[in-house]
Amino acid sequence: MSLQNLRDRVPDYAKDLKLNLGILAGEATLTDRQKAGTFIASALGARNAEVVAAVIAEFAPKLDAKELAAAQAAAAVMGMNNVYYRFLHLVGNEEYGKLPAKLRMNAIAMHGIARADFELWCLAVSAINACGSCVASHEKTVREAGLTAEQVQAAVRIAAVVNATAAVLDAETPVRHHAAALAA
Repeated sequence: MSLQNLRDRVPDYAKDLKLNLGILAGEATLTDRQKAGTFIASALGARNAEVVAAVIAEFAPKLDAKELAAAQAAAAVMGMNNVYYRFLHLVGNEEYGKLPAKLRMNAIAMHGIARADFELWCLAVSAINACGSCVASHEKTVREAGLTAEQVQAAVRIAAVVNATAAVLDAETPVRHHAAALAA
């Protein structure tokens, strides 16, 4: 499945998502590597098989094997960290923050690619997962590494549109099954 196929699967009521997917695929603020990794990490973070398949087909060829693995690792480790650090933020009890996390996070230090790119992909997934402390931490790191506000915004726009597309397609699955049952 290609990105165009994915856009074709988005229902008409979500036309803005179709348009934004096309616009963001051509986003020039990010390097091709940054854009591809952001799309892939965001798709994995959004957890929809159709979206993941289309995004991987479209953007994986733009990354080498190490970069693809890093985008996947960013999504995986943020899936864990965003829950943990969001809990620390939301619980409002400083005692938990003083305890060691005791979670393996080797991917954050041992991804083997440019740190700014990996952190940008972590930022995108953290935005999807609504972890304020992770968003703030990764945003600070990428800005210190020299990325601009426009580049950060572009990555978060990709995350937002990919996540919304996944949500729409998830919601459409029962609708399609119901329509098929009625037609039978």
